[in-house]
Amino acid sequence: MRLFLSEQCEGLTGSLGSGYGYAVQKQKGGYYGKRNSKGVVPPDGHLRFILKCAELARMKLHIVDIRVPRLELQVALMEAGEYPAALRITQTELNAEQVFNLKQQYKL
Repeated sequence: MRLFLSEQCEGLTGSLGSGYGYAVQKQKGGYYGKRNSKGVVPPDGHLRFILKCAELARMKLHIVDIRVPRLELQVALMEAGEYPAALRITQTELNAEQVFNLKQQYKL
C-alpha cells in the first residue's frame, strides 16, 4: 500500500499504533505500509492498518490518500476472516475513499 502525504507533512515513518504489526516506511521516494520484521502480527493486523490509513486520509492532516492493490487488500481481508468482502473486490487498486466505503458496506 502506498501512502500520499499532505503538502504540510514532510515525512511520516514508523508505527501508527501498537497491535497492527505494520508500519510506514519510506522507499523509492514514496511512503509505504510494510510488515514489521519483528514481533507478532495479529490475523486482522494488516486489515486494521489499511483501515487506519484510510481513516487518516479522510482527515487530510498528514495523509491525503492511499492506494491499495486489490491482491493486498484481498489477502488482508482473508487473513482477518472477512471472505465475503474479499471476494467482492473488482477494482485493480483502491483509494482511501473506496476502502472506507468497503468498511462501511461490510461493517469491518
